[in-house]
Amino acid sequence: MVAPRQIAVLGATGSIGGSTLDVVARHPDRFRATVLTAHRNAEALAALCATHRPRLAVIADPALEGELARRLAAAGVRCEVAAGMDAIAAAAAGPLCDTVVAAIVGAAGLDSSLAAARAGKRLLLANKESIVMAGPLLLEALRAGGGELIPVDSEHNAIFQCLPGGRPGLAQSGVRRLILTASGGPFRGRSRAELAEVTPDQACRHPKWSMGRKISVDSATLMNKGLEVIEAHHLFGAAPEAIEVLVHPQSLVHSLVEYVDGSVLAQLGNPDMRTALAHALAWPGRVEAGVPPLDLAAAGPLAFESPDLATFRCLALAFQALREGGDAPAVLNAANEVAVEAFLAGALPFLSIADVVEAVLTELPARRVVDIPTLVERDRAARAAARRVLRNAC
Repeated sequence: MVAPRQIAVLGATGSIGGSTLDVVARHPDRFRATVLTAHRNAEALAALCATHRPRLAVIADPALEGELARRLAAAGVRCEVAAGMDAIAAAAAGPLCDTVVAAIVGAAGLDSSLAAARAGKRLLLANKESIVMAGPLLLEALRAGGGELIPVDSEHNAIFQCLPGGRPGLAQSGVRRLILTASGGPFRGRSRAELAEVTPDQACRHPKWSMGRKISVDSATLMNKGLEVIEAHHLFGAAPEAIEVLVHPQSLVHSLVEYVDGSVLAQLGNPDMRTALAHALAWPGRVEAGVPPLDLAAAGPLAFESPDLATFRCLALAFQALREGGDAPAVLNAANEVAVEAFLAGALPFLSIADVVEAVLTELPARRVVDIPTLVERDRAARAAARRVLRNAC
């Protein structure tokens, strides 16, 4: 009998973490959650530990290590406790796991994703910022470590499933285009004038997916789709002109691959992240994910339309950063994180998110990606530039 895979869930208290643990719990003979981490929610992390009994629990904020230890003791959970981002990276590379679900939101997930890659783990990448910021460095770390990367964003997992062997060179596989689908978010079809006064709560009200507030705003601006375009470029070796985005409001077709002979392969399923996570956890096999079967007869017509790049400018800016190359995607990501934070705090109008990102891309022309310290410095510079733009706008 094959021993269960030992799973580290980085960002266990988020939506991706919860979906992962749901799949893991359905297959105790196949998977075991051995490492769980959280940012600051010690109460939720302790509750997950009481259910899943990991060998290690890590809280990112060192000030909360004592609280986490007390809550675990009160729940009768006996496991190691650690704190800090360095401890999360060490856990991702350490001996307590062979599979790492990288679900930490934003640039904060970069170090642990790289650590898992260097250590030769199976890396289930939900933290798209890691590959957007440091795509060449992450792929080199995977090559050096001998590990494997399986995307769990629904769109990239769909492409993975539609390509022979998952990630061959596109030219050798006869692939013409990768087509990423987008739901269009909560504001699909609205004009710029109609978006001038939208609130954070409205932007976070996604019609199909349940996500955190930052990624929900990115979906509303289509920046999330822009980051996914950059991710697809790195994951599958696709040139910018070989990647297309189509708005598909039903969210049943998760992505498509077009071949030179005219064939188009699509992966379909109900909008539930457990499908992609179950596929990635069990690959190259398949396991039940707890997702209802797709009833196409009841689903009704499937619609597709081109995105409105004039209204949702963040997607156009992401394509621009990808074409510029180098560290432009990292600059784009950093500026966007600052702008979205300001919008969620009520300090920036929704439509001005793109203005901030564009200003920072103009101020900081692309440079070659050399190493992590240089990339971190450029990330810092982009955030500082974004904050200056915000101050000047007030």
